[in-house]
Amino acid sequence: MIPIGDARSRTTPWVNYALILVSVGAFLFMLGRDAAVPPDRQAARSEFARQTAGECYGFETSPTELDRFVCKWGFQPREFFDTVQGENQSPDPKVAVVLLSIVTALFIHAGWSHILGNMLFLWVFGDNVEDRLGHFRYLVFYLVAGIVATLAQASVDTASVIPVVGASGAIAGVLGAYLVSYPRAKVSVVIPFFILIFIPIPVPAALMIGMWFLQQFLAGVATLSDSTTAGAGVAWFAHIGGFLFGVLTIFLFYGGPRKRVRGAPRWD
Repeated sequence: MIPIGDARSRTTPWVNYALILVSVGAFLFMLGRDAAVPPDRQAARSEFARQTAGECYGFETSPTELDRFVCKWGFQPREFFDTVQGENQSPDPKVAVVLLSIVTALFIHAGWSHILGNMLFLWVFGDNVEDRLGHFRYLVFYLVAGIVATLAQASVDTASVIPVVGASGAIAGVLGAYLVSYPRAKVSVVIPFFILIFIPIPVPAALMIGMWFLQQFLAGVATLSDSTTAGAGVAWFAHIGGFLFGVLTIFLFYGGPRKRVRGAPRWD
């Protein structure tokens, strides 16, 4: 099921708009990085060795400007934990950049499907959570949820050097907050049939989000029992950790009772 809309928020979700714009802007900037490998074989090998030992901290990837960008601003668990523990042995660890990567990684996406899917979910669910929390508390909640989600993924394999990127964990926190804040909400979803036919269907948000979480949980458990799927490219435990954070802590971010606005949509 693909969500396409729900009742709109009563206030203008400026922070949600900004998060989407920053994410899209960062993605377009990333696409502008040079993805060409040095044509000279010796130069390519030299750059590969330098990049692997430097920005990519042991992660072997193409010696390109694009991959260096992802390594620098994405979150690499082993590099982060080594830096925190003072064990980073790289020639120029750039401690501030490494520590900041736990936030910057939230705004980097690996491809078009990655960012379009994340931004669609954020567009549908984020505005009402921002309406419930207020602009500043929503921003804090989003960033903290993303950090917790990233650490949840990193805790599964602290020695991993594969960059963790994407807003999925933070958005999972938004889904958890939405489920708790609007338990009777309905969401319009489409179910693709034969690839091209989409039929909008209103379904309870609890059903859609519950099915989404069950999928993440089962996929995450599968990676623990099958090492061949561990590097499949999806940070399942970031989704699980972010969602549980949202469900369990959203009340801590509430700023008092909501004020009813005349004409505003309501689910109950």
